[in-house]
Amino acid sequence: MLKKITLLTLLTLAIGSTAFSQSSGPWTLEQCIEYARKNSITVKSALNTVELAQINDLGNRMQRLPSVNGNASGGYQFGRTINPATNSFIAESIATTSFSISGGVTLYNGNIINNSIEQGRINLQAANLDALAAANDISLQVAGAYLNILLAEEQLANAQKQVAQSTKQLEQTDKLINAGSLPVNDRLDFVAQLALDQQAVIEARNSVKINYLLLKQLLELDPTVELTIVRPEITVPTDADPEAIDVEQVYTTALGTQPQIEAGELRLQSALLDEKIAKGNILPSLRLSGSLSTNFSNRFQDFNAPINQRTEFGTPFTVIVNDMPVSVQFPETRNDGYQDIPFTDQLSQNFGQSIFLSLSVPIYNNHVNRVNMQRARINMENTELNNRQIKQNLKSDVQRSIADAQAARESYQASQRSVEAAQAAFDNAQKRFDLGAINSLEYTTATNNLDRAKVNLIQAKYQYLFNLKVVDFYLGREIQID
Repeated sequence: MLKKITLLTLLTLAIGSTAFSQSSGPWTLEQCIEYARKNSITVKSALNTVELAQINDLGNRMQRLPSVNGNASGGYQFGRTINPATNSFIAESIATTSFSISGGVTLYNGNIINNSIEQGRINLQAANLDALAAANDISLQVAGAYLNILLAEEQLANAQKQVAQSTKQLEQTDKLINAGSLPVNDRLDFVAQLALDQQAVIEARNSVKINYLLLKQLLELDPTVELTIVRPEITVPTDADPEAIDVEQVYTTALGTQPQIEAGELRLQSALLDEKIAKGNILPSLRLSGSLSTNFSNRFQDFNAPINQRTEFGTPFTVIVNDMPVSVQFPETRNDGYQDIPFTDQLSQNFGQSIFLSLSVPIYNNHVNRVNMQRARINMENTELNNRQIKQNLKSDVQRSIADAQAARESYQASQRSVEAAQAAFDNAQKRFDLGAINSLEYTTATNNLDRAKVNLIQAKYQYLFNLKVVDFYLGREIQID
């Protein structure tokens, strides 16, 4: 069962120490892998994608909550305008202020919200698995670079031994020449052999530097940083038999251990939900909304609160009573205006509420929804094809890794036999040379044959080990060098 990796687990790859102390000594493979996971640009980018997916997931889940908005406005009106108190036109400036709060919640929209929430959850899981796949890939690359350094260092040690042996043989030859046992010309062959061996040391040392540089690049380390690795006791497992490995069994196991496989299945589910979301846009939607509002105006007056109210007689007028003119005056109630309604009182008196239930039915919108549905369907088909391609690539990688392991084992065994034969030939040449039965050219030829056989054995050994580790990787085992 593929081990799930959460955002919290992934973030531990990106925190902590950014560099090991140089005083901590040589790095183990585990330290190199851990450091690469923390500092790899690819892994960091994958972690950013995880964080983005988490944000999108939160945004999708928040769609279930209602939306609430507040509004406040204030201003002056000049010229001819309507007095809010009398609803009549006046030619004066009016100051107004209004406040409102509105909100709404979607009751139904073709199940788009539920599908979006499910899609966000699935996309987050897929992003987590992508980050795990990126971490696995960098781990395998680091393991390969680590083994290449061990290979280069062993080749360097072998080349240095060969230089020491050639130097010793040259010194021995000089003694024999001085004693008159060998001709002077024999010395030239050993001098040439020593030069070749010294050149091999230089090439091997350069190979070590290059492989360290490659490892530093994987670790995102500055090339000038001093770095050495722990050299474990390398043993080739004798119980490993690549010929007995069942390809289908490894592939079946890899389907459950490789995160990109489950990520592909999740993306297929996400594409299916994308199609459902597109279909939801052609369905009716139901929304509940409401608002609270109030306002204030400096021209809003209380007609029940006159200013300086008094009774006065009006303008006299004459009426004829019994053919006699009579002056008549009626009492009138007059005032100097009305009191302005205070700000807080206006807010209370003008407070209003509203609630709405709206139904929206898509009828025609330039064929946009139909086009989106077709796009979603094609995208789902492409996702399914891509998922099949990922599985096919995995199967090909598994088949190739097992075939490489089988070929590497045969090469390693052949190299062992070659070293045994070359060693026997060299031992025989050494005895014959000591007896003067062969010349220096034949002796150096036997030496070179043995040296090449040892170099080939070293290369075959590490290639075989790496191929076995790749098979272990597909079996979901931790990458270790014992």
